[in-house]
Amino acid sequence: MSEIKDGGPAFARAGNEWADMERVPAEASGGMTLRDYFAAKAMQAYLSGEDRDEFGYGEWATASYSMADAMLKARSES
Repeated sequence: MSEIKDGGPAFARAGNEWADMERVPAEASGGMTLRDYFAAKAMQAYLSGEDRDEFGYGEWATASYSMADAMLKARSES
């Protein structure tokens, strides 16, 4: 299985905002990755649809991250 690339921080800081801090991954700083952001947007869309009650939250979460992974893949190929 290939490693999932998370896209880095979703809300990156400008370079000079890091001047007094050691740059740390989004997970360690409490931020969210671009993959998490894409998954949240996909989840929002899925749960606003008419079929929202057809699946459990775990299934929607899995589908949301699958969509996020597809979005990151498409982004890297363009």
